[in-house]
Amino acid sequence: MDYRRVIQVSLDSLSSHKLRTFLTMLGVIIGVAAVVAMLSIGEGAKEEVLKQISILGINNIIINAVVPEQIRTSDLGLHRSPGLSLADGENIKKFENLVAGVVPQRYEPIPSVFNGSQEASVRVVATTPDFVYSSSIGVEQGRFITDSDNQEFRQVCVLGAKAKRQLFTFEDALGKSVRIGDMDFTVVGVMQDKYIGRGKVEGFELKNFNEDIYIPLNTAVKKFDRVEAKRQTSGGHFFMITKTVATQNYNTPEIDQLTVTVKDLAYVTAVSKLIEKVMQRRHAGVADYEIVVPESLLRQSQKTQQIFNIVMGAIAGLSLLVGGIGIMNIMLATVLERTREIGVRRAVGAKRDDIMRQFLMEAVTICLIGCIVGLAIGLIISRGISFYAGWPTVVSYFSIFLAVSVSTAVGVSFGLYPAYKAANLDVIDALRYE
Repeated sequence: MDYRRVIQVSLDSLSSHKLRTFLTMLGVIIGVAAVVAMLSIGEGAKEEVLKQISILGINNIIINAVVPEQIRTSDLGLHRSPGLSLADGENIKKFENLVAGVVPQRYEPIPSVFNGSQEASVRVVATTPDFVYSSSIGVEQGRFITDSDNQEFRQVCVLGAKAKRQLFTFEDALGKSVRIGDMDFTVVGVMQDKYIGRGKVEGFELKNFNEDIYIPLNTAVKKFDRVEAKRQTSGGHFFMITKTVATQNYNTPEIDQLTVTVKDLAYVTAVSKLIEKVMQRRHAGVADYEIVVPESLLRQSQKTQQIFNIVMGAIAGLSLLVGGIGIMNIMLATVLERTREIGVRRAVGAKRDDIMRQFLMEAVTICLIGCIVGLAIGLIISRGISFYAGWPTVVSYFSIFLAVSVSTAVGVSFGLYPAYKAANLDVIDALRYE
């Protein structure tokens, strides 16, 4: 049988009833558009989470200093905990077979940095040269802090991309001075610009590295006074706490964060448990620290995303199911309407398989045309969501393949019975049908 002829006959039959054909494929159009739009949102969210987790470092374990909950109820044990300290990092480093490095960070309560009259609201981060190895952010211009900078207490700094733009706009910042607190620091480097996205992963707030200014840790320890108490949140932002009787037993942490880089991703969970035991022992059971495992956040986010995709897929699948039922209904009506035509074709030599292919092809054609229109609408919807709502969307080849495959399957599944019924009509009864 000439399939091109079958397709042409199918198109002619469908085009002779344009409105009915459009209404028939409407369910498929809505279903495919929903599938593409929902999957594009899910894929976009997945890509953004991967980018955000990569900023934290998939092999990293982050320990943040926090205000212990016990200060609200009891002072018991608080005086025995030194708070997060460099000694904690040294103890963790002893797992040298598992741990590649431990990087301390201390946040200075300096709200603004100046370059002449130019002011930038940034965060001053005191750290060590190993920071660049534990982070996914590299140096774009100049260099990062060196061991000699740290050992000789030099007043040098490295600017985040946004901090550089706020302080120097389009000027070259290298070699120039910025005022941090009441001291001048020479700019020796500028970090790469890093996309932060929505800034949260499973409730964990990401800090904006682009707003950071990095200085040597030893310089900060020697030249900046440590405040009496401050609270460190999981996202790296801090705020001051007025010292009261209730907080006098709370020891101010020496540092605000430790970033532990694990040698092998497979050991991240095990190392996090070891760190938890070390910290509990060193801090006398006081919860003045918080352990964040980006790899666990990624797994949790993937589970959430999987549930979202299943729910959205089920909703879109219902639209396709309704569309398929509509196709079967219309095709059954078409068989009844074209009973005499079927009888004539059988009388002049057409086989039952030919009649079956004819009607099955019409059902599949309706679905494929609806699929193409639905794909176009789905692409428009995904772009519109990205533009107006600010949500990232990614239309993958898989979503297009899935939409086409499901549409074809719907056409075959719901067109099979009408085609079978048409093929099995009695020739004499069909010719006598009015």
